[in-house]
Amino acid sequence: MKLSEYFEKREGVGVLATADAHGKVDAALYGRPHFFDDETIAFIAAEKLTHANLQSNPHAVYLFKEMDRYEGRRLYLTKIREEKDSPLIEEIRRKKYPEVEGKYKTGPKYLIYFHLDKVLPLIGGGE
Repeated sequence: MKLSEYFEKREGVGVLATADAHGKVDAALYGRPHFFDDETIAFIAAEKLTHANLQSNPHAVYLFKEMDRYEGRRLYLTKIREEKDSPLIEEIRRKKYPEVEGKYKTGPKYLIYFHLDKVLPLIGGGE
């Protein structure tokens, strides 16, 4: 099963972990990744600590735990670019989350694109 299909079919909770240039770590709840191809995903971010960390350190990990199970995925990521207040943000929200249309308009939003470096299961090394 393709990774994009996995995320379409599973319910769960996701956490995006980043670190600043000095290695100070932050973790924040995030929705599912938006897939553009097999190696490029994106997340919508506000102008908060996750976004600030990615300005000085492009590496991140997204951990997804399936509901009521100890299964999921760990995605190891490298930021490749971002778009501030991209029209694509609202398009993505309308398509995947129609209930949020018009909400959360405070402050700038960023569409942050990542290269998918490695995928591991939630538990274990996957080797």
